[in-house]
Amino acid sequence: MGGAVNIKPLPLPLQNTFGGSVDLTGKSNNAQFGSSINLFGRNENWFFDSRVTTMDYGDYRVPTDVVHVYSYAVPLYKNHLRNTAGRELDFHLSTGYSGEHFKSVFYFSNVHTKSGFFANAHGLEPRNVDLELHDKSSRDILMPYQQVNHLKVSNTTSFQLENHAFEMQIGFQNNFRREYSHYVNHGYMPPIYPEDMYAPQDLERQYDKDVWSFSAKDEFRIQNHQITVGSNVVFQQNEIGGWSFLIPAFTQFNAGLFAYDKIELNEKWFLNGAIRYDYGKIKMKSYYDWFQSPVSENNQTNLEYLQRSQDLTKTFDSFTWSVGANYNPGKLSLKANLGSSFRMPIAKELASNGVNYHYFRFEKGNPNLDAERSYQLDLGMEWKAQNFSFQFTPFVNYFPNFIYLNPTSAHDIYYGAGNQVFEYEQSKVFRYGAEFQTRYYFLKSLSAEIGAEYLYSEQKSGSKKGYTLPFSPPPSVLLGLNYEPQIPFLKEPYFAVDYRFTAEQNNIVPPEKKTAESHVFNMAFGSKIKTGKQDISLNIQIQNLFNTRYLNHTSFYRLIELPEAGRNIIVSMKIPFSFSR
Repeated sequence: MGGAVNIKPLPLPLQNTFGGSVDLTGKSNNAQFGSSINLFGRNENWFFDSRVTTMDYGDYRVPTDVVHVYSYAVPLYKNHLRNTAGRELDFHLSTGYSGEHFKSVFYFSNVHTKSGFFANAHGLEPRNVDLELHDKSSRDILMPYQQVNHLKVSNTTSFQLENHAFEMQIGFQNNFRREYSHYVNHGYMPPIYPEDMYAPQDLERQYDKDVWSFSAKDEFRIQNHQITVGSNVVFQQNEIGGWSFLIPAFTQFNAGLFAYDKIELNEKWFLNGAIRYDYGKIKMKSYYDWFQSPVSENNQTNLEYLQRSQDLTKTFDSFTWSVGANYNPGKLSLKANLGSSFRMPIAKELASNGVNYHYFRFEKGNPNLDAERSYQLDLGMEWKAQNFSFQFTPFVNYFPNFIYLNPTSAHDIYYGAGNQVFEYEQSKVFRYGAEFQTRYYFLKSLSAEIGAEYLYSEQKSGSKKGYTLPFSPPPSVLLGLNYEPQIPFLKEPYFAVDYRFTAEQNNIVPPEKKTAESHVFNMAFGSKIKTGKQDISLNIQIQNLFNTRYLNHTSFYRLIELPEAGRNIIVSMKIPFSFSR
């Protein structure tokens, strides 16, 4: 709903080269150490680029010795969030052919992670956590924990044909997530796990998602028009497992057609316009509890398997559009864009009905949701001079039916440990804000930067009319100072310090809590060390320099009064090597 993100691929290796790099990283907050090895090579046209990354980290530390989960005070041993350690192993390979008018790239990656959940807030009663077991080591991964494996295979092929540049992409992804936890009965769940259950006793949830995608586009010029037309199709299939329920199994199909035109009137004026048609269909399966609950009707009480989700099929379609103009007379640049947006609701918004331990809440979907629509006006002003620059980008949005997660005063007692209930709703929303950034160079090597952001939103209908949206970010200002001295034996050295002020957030949606202002300092310095043909990069960051205790109003951890991470010293080193023929 907020626009498009253009993620550009890394550049291909240079012709007739072979090389790579070794990257080393360490973090003090969670005692993380990681390494990554990259190898690449290319002759005239054929190339490959590969990387293997491994990571191991312990429990995160926060600048407090107690948090509150379900109104229960949880002491933290040595400021550690017990059982938040993890491990990760990633592999990626891209290979293909690149010629003057034809390029085809095959991409393969696999990411595997195992990480613990904060033991006092996931699937366990806070009072029943074995503190002695969990606090014995800050690096072990005990239950509850998750294992996630994400596989991706794709091909992108592009070629030139006269005035046309064609590109096609086809891909497959599989995300397999398993969440393990000790079985703890809630509500009418049996106290002892049945031996004949379809799921292992420790497998709380399982999600298996397959995604197939295809896209194609054609870029060409007609006089002063640069035109792009294209389409995309995505199909996904989602299966579930385990003894706990959050969202049902579902399938989803999305397809779209678009056309974009950029018109160059002269060297200073550019116009652009776009239209798009989207179609989506989602089909969800019904789900019943595997245990019986008492249901009273007409003064009689019977045991029944309660239905948590129903068979549901919904289709959505929409035309969206945008028009804009750019004016670049020199140092000054002006931009304006007016358009509409469309987003169909996802399965969680339509049919969730369970405890989301990741966010410490019970989420309830709404099968009557319509597609979310928006109309927005974006403006931009940018000035660049020799020693001074600034950017100012205000925006206005109107949503006839914004989808959001509404906090209620209810608490679940049947499927979890008293989590607050959040319900998906829709309302008319008016929103505006702006971002501002400026940089001034006092000297060639010394500069200062100021960045600020502000967002205001108000619900114009619904049960919370007149209130803002939940988890709305408060205003913030970032002040930075950067020094880049000339040191003979170093290359591109830098020293930087910044201070972020975040205002208090009193504009909330009841029963959301207010959040106090915060003041956080960060520091960074680094350089490239000259070692013959290759330069070794060394960088050091110190995040939250003074170990400040502060809450992030937009974080789901805010619900349990959990502050952001404490002081974190990050050291990274990159050692490149290459050979050319």
